[in-house]
Amino acid sequence: MSSRPLIVPRPLIVLGTTNRKKGLELAELLAPVGIELQTLADFPDAISVVEDGDTFAANAALKAVGQARHLARWVLGEDSGLSVDALDGGPGVFSARYSGPNATDESNNRRLLDELSDLPPRQRTAGYVCHMTLADPAGKIHAESEASCRGRILFEPRGTGGFGYDPLFEIIEYHRSFAQLGPLVKGQLSHRGRAARRLIPQLAKLVDAGALTP
Repeated sequence: MSSRPLIVPRPLIVLGTTNRKKGLELAELLAPVGIELQTLADFPDAISVVEDGDTFAANAALKAVGQARHLARWVLGEDSGLSVDALDGGPGVFSARYSGPNATDESNNRRLLDELSDLPPRQRTAGYVCHMTLADPAGKIHAESEASCRGRILFEPRGTGGFGYDPLFEIIEYHRSFAQLGPLVKGQLSHRGRAARRLIPQLAKLVDAGALTP
């Protein structure tokens, strides 16, 4: 009598976001680890975490720890945003809600263009920043990474890909906005891609140690 092969379930990490596009991007970036990834959209009982930290690291920790304890799952919290030199680092941690509590990508982009007005290219330099934090079901942090990507803000949106400020954020060397670059190129250059690559060795060690279990 033949026996069926034993199917070992892959370790699960919940991506602490309801942003579908961000979830897909993170899942693709972390695919080399070979773990199962879900988003908060897969958990109807997920809570809404108040992001009142004053740094990307603080907000990423709030997201990871709060959701991990509530869901009793391993959760990867990620916080990222745009830091514009001419705006003294703004919008920074307020990037997602830059144009108000009901902000959309379009309204945030409009406000950014209004704030920079007709500043010349040399004064439109900016950086994207991303911080990732992984917490276990008890809320203990096991891994973190942070990375950035430099560029400048265009005078008008270009491209249809990406999300957030991607249509306005130009990689100077490529003369293209993030919204004009394909996902593979963006994944190599972006703040999120760089942060993910820095996190992957830490995730791999946890997987090898058999730590990623509920």
